[in-house]
Amino acid sequence: MRQALLPYQQQYGFALNVVDVDEDENLVARYNELVPVLLHGEHEICHWHLNEAALSAYLNQAAV
Repeated sequence: MRQALLPYQQQYGFALNVVDVDEDENLVARYNELVPVLLHGEHEICHWHLNEAALSAYLNQAAV
């Protein structure tokens, strides 16, 4: 997913913070079966694979 995010990072200029879910028991409880997961704050954008439509919609909505 990280590689697929690169064009979006270049276009929208956001930083990516990678977190190891296995290092936090609360994150394991919440996201264990969904890794990798893409979040912005508490908002889940997608999981398992990059959902480009969901990411584009979220970024365009956030830019307004």
